[in-house]
Amino acid sequence: MTDISDIDITGLSALPQVDQTARTPHQRRPRFDGDVSELPDRACWALQQLLTRRYISAEADADLYSWVLEYRAQLCVRLSELDLMLRVTDVGYESGGVAFVEQARYESARGVKLLRREPLGTYDSILALHLAQMMRASGGQAVLISREEVHGLFSGVLNDVDRDTVTFTARVDGAIARLAGLEILRRTRDDEDSYIISPVINAVMTASVIAELQQQFELLLSGGAAPERDEQEAQLDG
Repeated sequence: MTDISDIDITGLSALPQVDQTARTPHQRRPRFDGDVSELPDRACWALQQLLTRRYISAEADADLYSWVLEYRAQLCVRLSELDLMLRVTDVGYESGGVAFVEQARYESARGVKLLRREPLGTYDSILALHLAQMMRASGGQAVLISREEVHGLFSGVLNDVDRDTVTFTARVDGAIARLAGLEILRRTRDDEDSYIISPVINAVMTASVIAELQQQFELLLSGGAAPERDEQEAQLDG
């Protein structure tokens, strides 16, 4: 029998450390013929969603959002190759975070804009402005707003284009439907004409965008016609 005192243990400290948190490597199977991606399937799916949706929220898409966080470094590399930037923001409250992609802004002779989602119209953007302001003033409380109250936000608008009451009402209703489709406005269960404002609006509406939209709204109030906004300016990209 060998006495433990006879064993030389001086070399043990030189042995490599085992990463206890590392995952067991596995062989990735191609999803389709010709698939040569170096990313795991979940990272690929998260990337696809980021490129095709305005935002991914932890509240509505827990799995997708967790994949974005898990593979955030790799996704940032892939997106930056396309002149895109990944934004991940904690919106607070009980909603967790939100992730979205925006176009990088820099001077390039050959760069191509890839984010070409359907742009927000003037009334969509102005409504988003009001909702963002209301959420920021709420102090972290849920904000409930009715269809009638939304129309009231535009009561002072006297622009030359939409003086006809029917057309004007239709434009505001269209803005409500648009932001409801983006889940910025969420219908309540008790009343289909009442909405809860999603805190996501705080993440996708920056201070600079709010200031610019405020100028456009004041132009409408003064009787002018605000120009239709394009996707790059609107910045409501989640």
